[in-house]
Amino acid sequence: MAERFKGFKHWIFAGTVLFLAMVVSAAFYWRYDILRTTLDPKIPFQTYDPPPAPNYAKPDAWALRPQRDAAARVTADVFFVHPTSYDGGRDWNAPFDQPKAERDLSRVMLPNYAAPFARVGRIFAPHYRQASLYTFLTLRDDARDARRFAYDDVRDAFRYYLEHDNGGRPLVLVGVEQGGVLADRLLKEEIVPDAALRRRLAGVYLIETVVPADAFGPDAPTPACAGRNEAGCVVAWASLTDGDFQRAQELSNRSLVWNRDGELVTIDGRAPLCVNPLLGARNEIRAPAKLNLGAANATGLEWGSRPALLKRQVWAQCENGLLHTGRPKSTSLRDSGSWTDRRKVDGFNLFWADIEADALARVAALKARSATATVPQ
Repeated sequence: MAERFKGFKHWIFAGTVLFLAMVVSAAFYWRYDILRTTLDPKIPFQTYDPPPAPNYAKPDAWALRPQRDAAARVTADVFFVHPTSYDGGRDWNAPFDQPKAERDLSRVMLPNYAAPFARVGRIFAPHYRQASLYTFLTLRDDARDARRFAYDDVRDAFRYYLEHDNGGRPLVLVGVEQGGVLADRLLKEEIVPDAALRRRLAGVYLIETVVPADAFGPDAPTPACAGRNEAGCVVAWASLTDGDFQRAQELSNRSLVWNRDGELVTIDGRAPLCVNPLLGARNEIRAPAKLNLGAANATGLEWGSRPALLKRQVWAQCENGLLHTGRPKSTSLRDSGSWTDRRKVDGFNLFWADIEADALARVAALKARSATATVPQ
């Protein structure tokens, strides 16, 4: 009898283990469906009451805004549009001062993606009512509406900056992920039509952003960069570890870009723009890891602290409009965290020092071009 009971317990244990394995497997398989359901605001955007708008005349509307006395010490400005830091769950668009999103922004996003521009010029980084992470997990019209809504704040912040702070200085425009999509529209609608402002444009960085390559051809007002000695051009890429076919499919098929009417539409077979950050040029040459000036995991660093730079971490090559990279040598440069963390931009920057060097070179190129233009003939 005891033997039969002992065998019965083994069957119960085995059945429990099998059941838990099935639950875990199902949760992993449907993890993004579960995530979407959890983060869905569950109300139509048309009936949604958005949070109050930022007042860009007030300091709390800016994640980064230099002191006015810094103007005498620098000759260039950087307008930085930050990536998604708000998960969602209740709001389509986050309050600009949402505490958790603000912590993620200051702890992860700014040290890794804004700090490479700290030696380039004064950084102006507005808070805005960003679209939630959920809006990047679905192609619903509600999600597109929320992302269009976020643009208005970025446009208003940029106009405020131009009127009150720029003072005719050279400008570097930077956007990362969601911020890159918004910066792309800002470039087309606010900078390109203004010839004087376009002449002061040192460079545009659309980091981890899919934009159509055909919009930045050689004859475009702001073409893709063909070399580091150019100013007024665009550096853009969306990256993946070589062999990650799922991410390649997502970037190529599910990315949304602006059409001429200010609507977000799927890229629909158009090739994305890829400018290799190791080369500062649009081509399909494989840049070896020895050209990697320095990757960094700057998460948690106080603003103003320079991270330890890890050189020669990855090779990079543009293929079919996407930036393929090698697997980083350092474990600090690999994905970690929750499912939501993994759907945002990485908590590290493989091209931290490369971006810094590239932006400094473009500001120098703009100054040289301006000096040549003012020499009497």
